[in-house]
Order: sequence, then structure tokens, then C-alpha cells
Amino acid sequence: MITFIFKKKRFYLLLILSITTVEAQWIKQNAGTDASFRSICAVNNKIVWAGGTKGTILKTTNGGQQWEVLQVAGAEALDFRDIHGVSAKVAFAMSAGDADKDAARIYKTTDGGKSWRVIFQTSEKGAFFDSFDFWNEKEGVLIGDPIDDKPYILRTLDGENWQRVPKEKLPPVRKGEASFASSGTCVKARNKKLAWINTQSRVFYTTDKGENWQVAETPFKPGETSGIFGLHFYTDKDGIATGGDYKEDKKVSDNLAITHDGGKTWILTEQAKPDGLKESSWVLTNKSLLVVGTSGTGISVDMGKTWKAVDTEAFHAISCYKDDCWAIGAKGNLAKWKK
Repeated sequence: MITFIFKKKRFYLLLILSITTVEAQWIKQNAGTDASFRSICAVNNKIVWAGGTKGTILKTTNGGQQWEVLQVAGAEALDFRDIHGVSAKVAFAMSAGDADKDAARIYKTTDGGKSWRVIFQTSEKGAFFDSFDFWNEKEGVLIGDPIDDKPYILRTLDGENWQRVPKEKLPPVRKGEASFASSGTCVKARNKKLAWINTQSRVFYTTDKGENWQVAETPFKPGETSGIFGLHFYTDKDGIATGGDYKEDKKVSDNLAITHDGGKTWILTEQAKPDGLKESSWVLTNKSLLVVGTSGTGISVDMGKTWKAVDTEAFHAISCYKDDCWAIGAKGNLAKWKK
């Protein structure tokens, strides 16, 4: 009788786990394009923008039931590695690339993507844009590759004009230190004045809207192809850093660290599953931690102590509004999270 009860309980447990596995998955959506994407931004549960190669922008206003493919005139050779949606009408798109090749640009639309205009462009030698984020509809911050041994940080306070943060206000960078333009999440801005920027192994942070910056060490080991790939802060104190190695993206390695003091100190969690590169993360309303990368999607219900591999589908970026989440990757690979 005892054996029967145990087996019965085990059966119910396996049934529950099976149901959870079925419910927690990505449902593919039709992007309508074969462009590759590394940036996505959910404004709310209906409006989502995404930026990709060949000057391509995606937009939905009905929660992903249909996606509109937008081509930015004059940007056919550009790769929009980051995007920020304000509303169904207003959005910013950042082109990553070398300034001396005419690729370092910031665009803005105010008519839902029908037309785009360049609001910032530089030809400064060495400039290469990686990621940006916004505090609100007008104030934002951008990180590019370092120039003159200092981080290259731009700010806008009016949604139009961008200026570089004075170098004397910034900590120096190390040799070879930079950010990865991989998922549009190397910058995280929140509240009214807080922002964080990652390089391969360090996190720069500001508490005064980018006027001054400090830097913190993380346990990630820096490399030309490895380190931190993205940040997500779900409170002013609590944040996630995701990473790995994009050349060995299935290799077992440290791929996630957390902070509970606003980015001053970081500790590694258990390695997120499936093993390998994790580029982007989000914390859902039930405090489950969802991570994506080219090695697949993982979920943790205890903030990184234990992990469950959801799948091995390759995504570069994730963005959520509450529990409505979208992930995007190469060749128009687009999906919505089904709880």
C-alpha cells in the first residue's frame, strides 16, 4: 500500500511537470521577413517593435497577431542592433557599425514607421554603437566602443540631440574592453536617474542620469568573444547579467550573475540551462527568470538556484510587458511566450 501511494504521488508529480513543460514554451509567429534581428522592445501587451538587418523594422499593434515589415529609406545596408518603442507612433532605432563606414546612426519615427529621420550620426574614427535605452520618451543613454581609453557614452535629454558624456567624468577602460552589440541589452535605464552598462566583465553604473559613472567588477572572465552580453534590472537594486562565448555558444560556462545592491557587487548563479551562451533575460511577474541565447531558452523559478531547459531554439533578445514576452533571432525567427 505504501509503495502504491508513493507511485501514485510520483505519477501526479510527473503529470504536473509535464503540464508545466507543455504550457511554458515559445509559439512561433510569422515575421514576414528573412532579416536577422538582435533587438526587440515591448511597449505594452499590444505594441512591440523589433530592429534587424537590411534596414528592417518590425512592428505589431495587436500583440503579434500580425506584424508589419518596415524598410527604413537609405538604411538598406544598416543593421539595427537596438530599438526603443515609445508608442505605436514613436520609436528610436540604433544602427550598429563603424562610423567611418557611415553606419553609426540613430533614427526616429513619429508616424508609426512610415518615415524615419536621422537624429544623430557621427563619422568620428573608432565610433561603433552597441546598445541604448531610455528613461522616458525623451531621455536616453547609448554605449559605443571605447575611444581614447574611456567609454563612449552618449545621452539625450530631449529625444533629439545627443552629446557625449565628458571623458573626465568616466572611469578608464582596460585594454580590449568593450560591449557586445548582440541583443540590445548592454544598457539598462530605469526609474528616473539609474542606468547600467556592461562590458565583457564589468558594469558601469550611474545614479544621476549619466552625469557621473562608477564601475564594478563581475565574476565574468573577459575575452574577445566572451563575457557579459546583456543586462536586465527588475528593481532598482536587483539585476541579472547574462553571457557566455558566442564562438563556443554551446560550451558549458558561467552564463549568469545576479546583483542585489544596484550593480555594485555580483555573484554567479548556477549555470543556466541549456548549457551555453545566454544573451538576454527577463523576470516575470511570478519572479520566474527567463533567459534566451543561441544555445536555447532556460527558466528558473528560484532566481538561478535551479534551472529547467525549455528548448534549444536560438534567440538573441527578449522583451516583455508583464508576462507577455517576445523573443527574436536570426532569419526572422520570432516567437511569443505561452505560459
